[in-house]
Amino acid sequence: MTVAVITLSKEGANVATKLKSSISGSGMWLHASVPGAWEAHRFTSVYELTAEIFSQHSGLIYVAPCGVAVRSVAPHLRNKKQDPAVVVVDVLGRWSVSLVSGHEGGANDLALQVANILSAEPVITTTTEALKTLIVGIGCRKGMGSEEIVKAIRVTLEQADLNLSQVRMLSSADIKAAEEGILIASQELGIPLRIISSEEIRNCALKFKHSDFVENRVGLPAVAEPAALLAGRRTKLIIEKRTFDGITIAVARESSL
Repeated sequence: MTVAVITLSKEGANVATKLKSSISGSGMWLHASVPGAWEAHRFTSVYELTAEIFSQHSGLIYVAPCGVAVRSVAPHLRNKKQDPAVVVVDVLGRWSVSLVSGHEGGANDLALQVANILSAEPVITTTTEALKTLIVGIGCRKGMGSEEIVKAIRVTLEQADLNLSQVRMLSSADIKAAEEGILIASQELGIPLRIISSEEIRNCALKFKHSDFVENRVGLPAVAEPAALLAGRRTKLIIEKRTFDGITIAVARESSL
């Protein structure tokens, strides 16, 4: 996927720079009015720029107001299976919104990738995804294989008469963001992985079991339970931490209004 990161302000440029350095195959476009020596292509009109590059990239990330992104891409939209993934991020990097081509075009996945990079909140409104209410939190010993992790997830769900199709996302702490077993398990299951920052876990006010062992090993009070709780909204643990020889699994459910 080639991704264009587009922004109009100095604040947005800070966010865009982080995204550009973290997303393979990405480039940065910055409005000409923003002062400073930024490593970016310059443009004078976001609407003209969008017209020029819309069909050249598989993903567009606007670090800008949502209205700007909507007006920029609207004249060029043709088909959700052909249009690029469009994601909008506010200039402070708090929200990552899947705007266009959510499922078929990959905007949902791109929005979650952006959220993981920025420790932002992913906003995904695709109905098929929104109806899923389970979040599986994962902690594991370094080097655990994906087969063991997938098995632990399946066993945990089956023992509680829950279905894998109900799982909206997997979740773990940032210290496990590069854990190959978890990453491959996410790919094999076809379920996106949400990464929760260590700071969020340490400051979590929700109720979960603290582990002195985990605290001593990785400096966090726990991983699986808080990761499951913090990855969604209005969450409640329905399966407390279960241990599988170096792997911990917990499951939270999101409630509707």
